[in-house]
Amino acid sequence: MQPIIDHIHITVKDLQRAEQFYDMLLPMLGFDLELKERDSVPEHEYEIIEYHHRNFSFGIVNERKEYENEQVSRRKAGALHHLAFYAESIEEVNDLYQKVKKIPAEIVHAPQYYPEYAKDYYAFFFKDSEGIEYEIVNFARKVYFPENER
Repeated sequence: MQPIIDHIHITVKDLQRAEQFYDMLLPMLGFDLELKERDSVPEHEYEIIEYHHRNFSFGIVNERKEYENEQVSRRKAGALHHLAFYAESIEEVNDLYQKVKKIPAEIVHAPQYYPEYAKDYYAFFFKDSEGIEYEIVNFARKVYFPENER
């Protein structure tokens, strides 16, 4: 089996607010809003908005009412710590940084090198409208997988 991600679903506190955010962010990352769809399963209090791309689908799901007072922590077991998207170049990282700054995203770290990860690891980090952390990164993957000469 090849480890290919088919879809990722993120639970959000405010589905409408999150949709507005992801409608701005995901096209920057190559998603086509024409492929966005909604679904609902009322008996399970389940609503989803899913953004499709040929590589994988990204969905935002509503929170159940019983969890609305719980604090979200990316360091809590079972939580998403952060999700990273690979950029083809440092220039693309910088370009996306300028675009992400224009939407209501919280910039955690501006683009910089992280030699503790890899000598050429270049990334920036930001949080979405729900406080979920994301990363845009570029580095030479051949450092880890020499057979994948990029």
